[in-house]
Order: sequence, then C-alpha cells, then structure tokens
Amino acid sequence: MRLELGKIFIRDVQFADETKVENGVLYINKEELLKEVSGDERLKSIDVELAKIGEEVRIIPVKDVIEPRVKVEGKGGIFPGFISKVDTVGSGRTHVLKGTAVVTTGKIVGFQEGIIDMSGEGAKYTPFSKTNNVVLVCEPVDNLPQHEHEEAVRMVGFKAACYLGRAGKNIEPDEIKVYETLPLLQQVNMYPHLPKVVYVYMLQSQGLLHDTYVYGVDAKRIIPTFIYPTEVFDGAIVSGNCVSACDKNPTYVHMNNPIIEDLYERHGKDINFIGCVITNENVYLADKERSSNYTAKLVEFLGADAVIISEEGFGNPDADLVMNCNKIEEKGIKTVLVTDEYAGRDGASQSLADSTPKGDAVVTAGNANELIVLPPMKKVIGHKEAANIIAGGFAGSLREDGSIEAEIQVITGATSEVGFGYLSAKGF
Repeated sequence: MRLELGKIFIRDVQFADETKVENGVLYINKEELLKEVSGDERLKSIDVELAKIGEEVRIIPVKDVIEPRVKVEGKGGIFPGFISKVDTVGSGRTHVLKGTAVVTTGKIVGFQEGIIDMSGEGAKYTPFSKTNNVVLVCEPVDNLPQHEHEEAVRMVGFKAACYLGRAGKNIEPDEIKVYETLPLLQQVNMYPHLPKVVYVYMLQSQGLLHDTYVYGVDAKRIIPTFIYPTEVFDGAIVSGNCVSACDKNPTYVHMNNPIIEDLYERHGKDINFIGCVITNENVYLADKERSSNYTAKLVEFLGADAVIISEEGFGNPDADLVMNCNKIEEKGIKTVLVTDEYAGRDGASQSLADSTPKGDAVVTAGNANELIVLPPMKKVIGHKEAANIIAGGFAGSLREDGSIEAEIQVITGATSEVGFGYLSAKGF
C-alpha cells in the first residue's frame, strides 16, 4: 500500500470571510465552520477560538486534538467509519495542514483530561504549544450521560478537522513524503538480509471513557489484527478516551504516530519494516490472555525478528504490556517496550504495575508524577476550575493568581508513550 502525504505548512490561523489556505495562512470563516459542526442536540452551544504559538493562552480541559487532513486521491476519506464510509484507506494521496490542529474543550467529560499552555513552563512539555490551534468550545445540555457527551464532542472535532482539511485539497504541498508497505512476501523479498521489524500497537480499550476506535469500531470488540501503517495516517485509528492527558494518544498522535514514522525512516536502510499489529488493552484476565496469545501468534506468523511494543495508559494495561512481551520473547523474537512511568513524585516508587525479566529493553517517556508549576495565563479557553479535579491535579492545584501546581500528567501529550531511539535498546 502506497501513500503520498502532501504537507502544507501553516504558520498562522485567522478568522476571515472565506475558509482557504493562502501563503501559509489558514483563513477560517467562523460562521461556516460552526454551521458545519452544529446540529447535535446534545450540545447546547459551540464556539470557536484561536490559540496561537507563543500566546499567553491556556486551554483546559482538553478532550482531543486532531490534525486537518483531506483525501486527494485514492479510496475512502479521512476518519472512515465516522466521517467517511468504511473503505480501506491508506493509499493514494492525502494533504495535511501541518502546523495547525483542532482542539476540543468545554465542560469536563471525564476527570482524566488535560491542559495545553501555548507559552511558559507548560509549553515545554506539549507538542501542541507548537501548533496554531483552532479550539472548539463545546458545552453539553444539562444531565447528559458522560458517554454521549464524549461522543458528541468527539464528532465535533472530526467534523471541524475535515472541514478545515478541505481548504488544502487543491493547494500544492510544500513537501511530499511517500510511505509504502508491500504485501508480506514482496516486502520480505525486497530486503531479505535486513531484520524484519513489526510494530505492536497497543490501543486503550478498557471502557468507562477509555476507548479507541478502528474504522469506527470500539477496539475492545476486535481481536488483534494486521494493519498497514499507512492506514493510520488517514485516520483509521482515532481516540475516544479520557485517560490521563500524558497517557492517552490524542487522534493527532495516531495520525502522526512517530514510531511508525521513525520505522519508515529506517526502512530499507538497517531494518525491514513489515507493518503493524494492533491489539487492545483489556480489563479481564481471560481477555488479556486471549489478546496477548493472538498478538504473539500474529507476530510469529509474520516472521518478525524484532518487535517494538508501545503502551497507552498505565496501571491495568501494564499487565497487557508484560504479557505481550513475555509471549513474543518466548518465541525467540526480540522486544523493545516503550512506556512512561508512574514512579511517585520523588521518582522512587515502582514505575509499572507489572514487570518481567524478559523486558530487558525498555524506553521510558518520563515520570508522570513529577510536580510542576504552570504560570498564570492572560487568557483561559474552557474552564480553569478543572485543574482541581483532572488526573494529576488536586484540591488547591489552581491558585488564586491563576497559576497551577500539578503533576506533569495533566499536560496533553506530555511523556507520551510514543517516542524514538528504541531500536538501539536491542542492538538494531
């Protein structure tokens, strides 16, 4: 499967009479955008704000972050199963408005949501301080059940990202990157002397607002399966969860999965990147055993010499991570684990809820319990009082002057489980 990603670099966003991209600026017709995303009776109001790089702006609580993209050539469309029909995506050409993002906020859905600061100390820890953000402020009707609230806000984000993405459909990209993964036997024969590497892509799927979707299907309903890496770039995998901000992969991170990007960069040079096995993270022991058995079997069937495994979430999913590691290692296949840690504010506590001697190559994305102080901002988009109840915050986190003392886990995208440098951990 071959996909061209045409990157259109956006250096500024502004409201205007027409939605268009011109000279690196994304102009947005606010009324037209609101009309595009409105109509869900579960939301009593939706507004649009802009948060630009370097501004003294805080967005809280952050539900999701999505990158505007549009299919230009090839089957299907962005976000199959939600916005587009359920065609297999990942081929042809997709245009990306690189440097901008859609952020959803409003009344808190679940307590495990996050913060984006566009400047100051907090900006150092989130990649979304480096994007010009179009913020959708979504307020629900009274007494709306949490799952319906989450779904309504999620769909607003997807609709907004697709609407903005269409502005780049007929724009000549500033850069075109080509990604290709061939059918298995062809892929193996292309680089027969290079080690075959598979990415085991663990998806949060514990329910209770801990959900990820694959082609519109809740990941807890799938069995582990193979997916072409290019499908991910077209939005085949999206976030629907309210896990701690530093622990969840927002939809933006799925669409720009840096492990996949890094593996493609090394493909044909020192590794043969075979593709991705997606697997879920379950609550019950029998489901964990079933999924980890199936994951190890798939990896063995694909003939992998080595596997990168990334975890989403923490605590209970640590058991899934360890089961995947143990069962794949038992088949003689090398594993490298990518995760963050909850080691206590002093860094001295047990980092993961489970462990194994076979997990002898682990890449850490940092300690989520580390305490930081976020300075006050001139403008807050959303609800500042959420700082006292989101995961990593506590009663009194929000100070009178508007500053926030909290654990680093409150920051959206901080200590993300996706990283780089993992292959060297096992000698590749």
